[in-house]
Amino acid sequence: MRACEDWVIEAETKGIKLSEVILQDQIQELEQTEQGLFQRMSANLMVMRESVEAGLIGKRRSLSGLVGGDAAKVEDRRKKGTSLVGDQISGAIAKALAVAEVNACMGKIVAAPTAGSCGVLPAVLFTVEETCKVSEHDLILALFTAAGLGMILTERASVSGAEGGCQAEIGSAAAMAAAAAVELAGGSPRQAADAAAIAMKSMLGLVCDPVGGLVEIPCVKRNATGAAIALAAAEMALSGVKSAIPIDEVIDTMGQIGKQMPCALKETAQGGLAVTPTGRRIQADFL
Repeated sequence: MRACEDWVIEAETKGIKLSEVILQDQIQELEQTEQGLFQRMSANLMVMRESVEAGLIGKRRSLSGLVGGDAAKVEDRRKKGTSLVGDQISGAIAKALAVAEVNACMGKIVAAPTAGSCGVLPAVLFTVEETCKVSEHDLILALFTAAGLGMILTERASVSGAEGGCQAEIGSAAAMAAAAAVELAGGSPRQAADAAAIAMKSMLGLVCDPVGGLVEIPCVKRNATGAAIALAAAEMALSGVKSAIPIDEVIDTMGQIGKQMPCALKETAQGGLAVTPTGRRIQADFL
């Protein structure tokens, strides 16, 4: 079973980025060339960028009519300069909502790591891109960092809401995004791991309770909060704040919490917000 700590130690020993260690690991495991893997990841990045742009327009509506247009509202407020949380966080919120809305409206997205959590990683990546003026090459490398952490999350725990609750979807996405953000901002492999741990710890225990069984309420808005948490975790790690609990132990803990979580709170729409009076009414009215 992989451990993030092993990759961190290897990266630190060789004086290279975490993404470079992960890329070499995948070249050997998948028996593909570096160029081939880069091309595939570049294609993923392009889809992410297109889904952000499509969602920010705000014209899409889901079949239920429950989702669509919120990303454009946040983006409009940001452009007016009236954001309460500043341009970067406001922009990340808008981007995360945009991608999640595109998913709910049956548009093309990258599941990162799942469709329900697809807005977190692109929102964080493109926010850091705007802030730090990084290159396309660096963005693609950062995707390898996120993907590597995603593999560890899948092996040691789960990224499925049906298996581990929303902590396994939005929580994993936030951890992946936080690690990628730190690398993009010039942080060390250790800081990337700390950021992932801080982000994941902030999402432990989050239940999966989709109203009507759709990936719409509260899923879309959780993408936005996940992106904000990822950026907060990255900022702390880059400032030298460490995680007292190592990332691998945090991941293992998430997996254990998922096993202890009742089925009603794991994507069945039999608990949480799904069974509130309003949740039941929405299901009856729209589904």
